[in-house]
Amino acid sequence: MRRTLLALAACTALPAAAVDKTSWTQPAEPHVIYGNTYYVGTKGLSAVLVTSPQGHVLIDVPLDENVPQIEANVRKLGFRVEDIKVILNTHAHSDHAGGIAGLAKDSGATVRATAAGAKELRLGGDDSSDPQHGDVPLYPKVNAVGDITDGAVVKVGSLRLMAHITPGHTAGGTAWTWESCEGRRCKSIAYVDSLTALAAGTYRYSDHPEFVAAFRKTFDRVAALPCDILIAPHPEQAEGKTCKSYAEAGRQRLDEKLVEEGR
Repeated sequence: MRRTLLALAACTALPAAAVDKTSWTQPAEPHVIYGNTYYVGTKGLSAVLVTSPQGHVLIDVPLDENVPQIEANVRKLGFRVEDIKVILNTHAHSDHAGGIAGLAKDSGATVRATAAGAKELRLGGDDSSDPQHGDVPLYPKVNAVGDITDGAVVKVGSLRLMAHITPGHTAGGTAWTWESCEGRRCKSIAYVDSLTALAAGTYRYSDHPEFVAAFRKTFDRVAALPCDILIAPHPEQAEGKTCKSYAEAGRQRLDEKLVEEGR
């Protein structure tokens, strides 16, 4: 099993010309990120497994068609899909949540999200509040529990994963932090949601000042996260970034987007 310390950072959707969607279904070797944290996604879409003897947590299940591949990756690492107890999500677009319904069915796991995130998941992505509504594909609806609030801690056995509400790319965006250890050496892991301001159709961020204000708070929140290792929904972008530099890149993109809308 290949051990890799990843510093992954990326955006959910870059301009279409910059996105290689063929990588979204391309197999990737599952591997250790650090300690009990593993990468089980595809080459272009992250899925992260955090394990304990009492059960596991999976964050993101990208694309419905990727479910068999992700389950095979889990098994290749020596874990049982049926031992996944909770599935979490960064944001409810098809490339990060499209396979949640299928994997939840196969594992029996509970899907937990923020109230806004659970709404998006239950609608299968057909949420009119999404800045990209009408542009991103729909996916199988998810029976999600909307009980996650800012600072909530998800517990499975010895696992403790903390939620950080990060609206902006979508209303339900969420970052997750936890600690993984190798012997006595522990690192803070941050799986941070996409921070890119992207819109479809007639949606304008500048028409939603409260949402823009919440987005700006997201950047401050992300920059301050415990973050020895950064992971994001697309692993092929911006390797080596810190949470702070990742947040600043998102802030710059939002400012550029607002200027574009003002022209």
